[in-house]
Amino acid sequence: MMGKYVFVGEQEEASVKFSIVIPAHNEEKYIGRCLESIAEAAVPYLGQVEVIVVLNRCQDGTERIARDYNCVIVRNDMKNLSQIRNAGANKARGNILVTIDADSRVTTNMLSEIDRHLQMGSYIGGGVSGKFERVSLGIIVSTIMLIIPMLFIYGAISVGIFWCYKKDFDAIGGFNDQMLMSEDADFALRLKKWGIQNGKKYGTIKKAQMITSCRKFDQGGDWILVRRPQLIMAYLKGTDRKYADEAYYEDQIR
Repeated sequence: MMGKYVFVGEQEEASVKFSIVIPAHNEEKYIGRCLESIAEAAVPYLGQVEVIVVLNRCQDGTERIARDYNCVIVRNDMKNLSQIRNAGANKARGNILVTIDADSRVTTNMLSEIDRHLQMGSYIGGGVSGKFERVSLGIIVSTIMLIIPMLFIYGAISVGIFWCYKKDFDAIGGFNDQMLMSEDADFALRLKKWGIQNGKKYGTIKKAQMITSCRKFDQGGDWILVRRPQLIMAYLKGTDRKYADEAYYEDQIR
């Protein structure tokens, strides 16, 4: 474990460049791998990276693992990912804000690629390319069934990890706390529009990758969106409390 020697703690005086926000609801099975991958990506930026873990109603070992990695701890008990992410962002000290989910990992060049893109001056921020840790026909079909209608509503934008300057995050009001689902796609669309207003473009990093777990498919089956198209409608609506609780805010997909 190398994270504790890389991340800047809450009480440490440092010139923080990257603030990485991770929402976490009972994530002890996943967050260690996430933090370890970030620690490896942070090696070129020793003393310049803080990781903010937003504990959301955790009843497992998530906090212990986060503290082992010297993470900044924030608590937010709302069943609203937008509010959870924003609570972490409000604590951020870095110039660059990055969001990632606790069940995802990054390749070692992720922070370097984010830094490189923002240094160009032509990007407002953006997302990254990603892949599931395993693939099946059911996962592919289910994902396509969700992506196609999402493209019509939000455009050809990435989801998962997001990166931008903190000042631009604040300028667009962060994540929309009226959204219970698809808050990431909504954020990306508004960041893209803000970029256009400022003569910059939304970028998707392709030389670094996010690897995300398949836990929703593991719990609900690889064909879950084929069997339950009402979940797709809930994602598109973004404000359905029943399905938001099922997909994100409770421990099991029924």
